[in-house]
Amino acid sequence: MTIRIHNSLTGQKQTLTPIRPDEVRMYLCGDTVYDFCHIGHARSKVAFDIVHRYLRHCGLKIIFVRNITDIDDNIISRAAELGESIDTFTTRFIDAMHSDYDRLNVLRPDHEPRATQYVPGMISLAQTLIDKGHAYVASNGDVMYSVGSFADYGKLSGKRLADLRAGARIEVDTAKLDPLDFVLWKKAKPREPAWESPWGLGRPGWHIECSVMSGEILGSHFDIHAGGMDLKFPHHENEIAQSCAATGDYFANLWMHNGFVNVDDEKMSKSLGNFFTIREVLDSGHIRHPEVLRYFLTGSHYRRPINYSLAQLGQADASLGRLYTALRGLDAPPVEEPQTVKSPPWQAFQAAMDDDFNTPEAIAVLQNLAGEINRARDAGDLVGATAKARELRAIGSVLGLLMLNAEDWFKASKGQSTEVGWDDARIEAVIAERQGARKSKNFKRSDEIRDELSAAGIVLEDKPGGATVWRRS
Repeated sequence: MTIRIHNSLTGQKQTLTPIRPDEVRMYLCGDTVYDFCHIGHARSKVAFDIVHRYLRHCGLKIIFVRNITDIDDNIISRAAELGESIDTFTTRFIDAMHSDYDRLNVLRPDHEPRATQYVPGMISLAQTLIDKGHAYVASNGDVMYSVGSFADYGKLSGKRLADLRAGARIEVDTAKLDPLDFVLWKKAKPREPAWESPWGLGRPGWHIECSVMSGEILGSHFDIHAGGMDLKFPHHENEIAQSCAATGDYFANLWMHNGFVNVDDEKMSKSLGNFFTIREVLDSGHIRHPEVLRYFLTGSHYRRPINYSLAQLGQADASLGRLYTALRGLDAPPVEEPQTVKSPPWQAFQAAMDDDFNTPEAIAVLQNLAGEINRARDAGDLVGATAKARELRAIGSVLGLLMLNAEDWFKASKGQSTEVGWDDARIEAVIAERQGARKSKNFKRSDEIRDELSAAGIVLEDKPGGATVWRRS
């Protein structure tokens, strides 16, 4: 097994060589819980859930950490507007976050630290940086990191200090010794949450959180640090500066960043009004099941931007439907823990995933295998078709896909697109009435029932031998 991963730090693919044999320690920057999660969050969580699943599938022990930022300016102001305590407010959105990611079949992390649980470590790190000459107490009472004290600043993003200073906005606040310096610890403002520190009451800055949470759980040197492309600078750059300056260690061997989400070819933005939460998409009636959104997100390489549109969701629905069509009527239950089989499809799948988790190629393997199933079935080879269907299930499950029974997929509704009142029991009863009409040669009534169901978005398929199966269109 040789897994090659594009390292954002070097711009090159390099072989994953775990620091500890057969164990991968991985940290993913999580969410700031002041609102519902949007499809940009979904892109990152699904992308690195697939990395998590595949590494585990390869037999590696994974220690996966995904943090929660539960204190920042947005959280404080939003909670105050709603008259809620910080804890009540953040707990509500953490519960919503878990619900959204569960619906997308994103595995829970092994550790999910919250920033407020690690404040003592953040105070300690800030003090260490002061002691080593990498930080200072500014005139306004904040503790600032001295960017100029760290020679390697910019090595992740490729930015030069001179260029950054040339483009820096003139600061109204003159407390910084350098306009590029960033805050490690904020002096408390009235009526804000605050903790005791050597510099008085205050709270941590954003960047210091991940350095402390990753370091305390995974150690000062671990395998993979991941997040969205928007975090590469300054957040991840600042993490490297403060962590390496404090510990003298390497921090993370591999840096992985997922691409942006565009909406109808424009960057997703609240100001443009093209901003969609996960639950808005899942409950909109435009897709039949959350697995469609997961399939859509999987269909593009994690490092590339992805364009979200209703047309793209429709294509994902149709493409995933072709896989479920191949599984329909075969004894191929969902597979939770797939076994690695050295068949040509497995080899092709693993070759794609070993090459920087190339999910578009992996999806192509699934579609090719679905074609093989259909050809075997058409040739009357049900044993061969069933064996291939089990293989399709197993490969799909590594990507967190094809976890439904085929009939459940076809009976899933697109919510608002299906006429109210047509639940499964009523549909089955009407189909039974139609079967009776056909047996008594009342073809007029049989056709009326088919038309009635069709108008409600329900498609019938009469099989050889007299059986009828149905699906929602």
